[in-house]
Amino acid sequence: MAEAEILELYELHYSDLKLLSSGSGTASSSTQEPERLETIKTSIMEALGPRGPGLLSVTGVPNASILRRNLLPLARKLSLLNADDRKRIFKEHNLGSDVPLKNPDRNVSSFAMLLRYEKGLESTQNNASSRVGGVTDSDQDHVDKTRYLPDYEYRNLGNTFKELGFCMLELGLCLAQICDRAIGGQELEQSLVESRTAKGRLIHYHSTIDNIVLKEAGRKRGSSKKLDNQRRDQEHCTRSEQVQTEHATMDTNCNEVGFHGTHSNLWQQWHYDYGVFTVLTDPLFILSSYLPENKGEDQYALSCDQECPSPSGHTYLQIFDPNKNRVRMVKSSPESFIIQVGESADILSKGKLHSTLHCVRRPTKLENLSRETFVVFLQPAWSKTFSISDYPSENCNLTGLCSGVPDAENHLAEQDSKLTEEIRKIIPPLSLRLKDGMTFAEFSRETTKQYYGGSGLQSNK
Repeated sequence: MAEAEILELYELHYSDLKLLSSGSGTASSSTQEPERLETIKTSIMEALGPRGPGLLSVTGVPNASILRRNLLPLARKLSLLNADDRKRIFKEHNLGSDVPLKNPDRNVSSFAMLLRYEKGLESTQNNASSRVGGVTDSDQDHVDKTRYLPDYEYRNLGNTFKELGFCMLELGLCLAQICDRAIGGQELEQSLVESRTAKGRLIHYHSTIDNIVLKEAGRKRGSSKKLDNQRRDQEHCTRSEQVQTEHATMDTNCNEVGFHGTHSNLWQQWHYDYGVFTVLTDPLFILSSYLPENKGEDQYALSCDQECPSPSGHTYLQIFDPNKNRVRMVKSSPESFIIQVGESADILSKGKLHSTLHCVRRPTKLENLSRETFVVFLQPAWSKTFSISDYPSENCNLTGLCSGVPDAENHLAEQDSKLTEEIRKIIPPLSLRLKDGMTFAEFSRETTKQYYGGSGLQSNK
């Protein structure tokens, strides 16, 4: 595949987001201020509309930098933590996971929490604590007593998760208000207010070294089991070694062997988010080194890591731009937030917003690089009913083709054409997942089934 084109996102400053969502800028005594804000609103709709990429970034969010810096490094640490300690931390901070964490060959570890909010934006602002993840004087005794406990560094995990989550939730709600004013009505904001919940996910994208550490930790656990379990452990190690050999073969073959049926150079496969908005932090990258000579019991000692800037200067988030018939690599400012349009927003806006087909690509020749991010998914209430009777007929979402993917009559370069055909094979068309009068709950179940169910296009086979 040809090198992806870089997409530099339209940047919306937090102060302008707040002004536009509240409508207070139009009452300014300055004649230039309403004109400036109108220009910004037009740029927002161009970025999120049918001719845009379907995403933008928000900069200058108060307190976001320290929250992001405190939370994101914990994604990798939780991923490599032993199961017993992780289970205790999950219980203490009300976290769960939606991926099989026992699988040492997993590409991604995800730690999730449901974020509940009341009506309107006021509750999201009230949910933000003044602590921003730091240690106060009242914590000092606790700090002194727990400094050497294995979960000391997770002491503020739940609070920081919620603080950053509600901060990002506010961004999505404000953007929904702006889009509603541009489109007419209150469909987007109302659908989110009625939901009263959003899902937060702290995500670690594994490096190859991370998987080696997990396998090594598994072997150590196996060696300590009783004699009547030894044969089972040996079989497990043999299976792990076979998988590792298969992965080595895959790497030798220049990533030609597919993951879920397509390129193995993806951390996350091509897909659409089916909610209203997805809000993401600019990712954090960690370089790790494997130290096999260390025989200590602490599995963290198997590797050392340090934060680093993106090796390429972009996020490794890729989108497929149907307007240019090209894959584009997303670039955003450090510590900004990316807001991406989901299929529900596309449907509710009658096609005035454009859902984004995307994936996360692995960097080439950097097997020791991992990627950390935090994501909040804003969705309608489960009972929200979709009407598609007045959906634009020219929108390819409902023609039986893949949402957003250009049809075969377009003359693409050969490499891009091949990628388009591969994407077609793994993206279930929206027309087969959505029916008029379907609730969001029904739509989400059908979408999950067609992506990942037993006969889904991206199921493990």
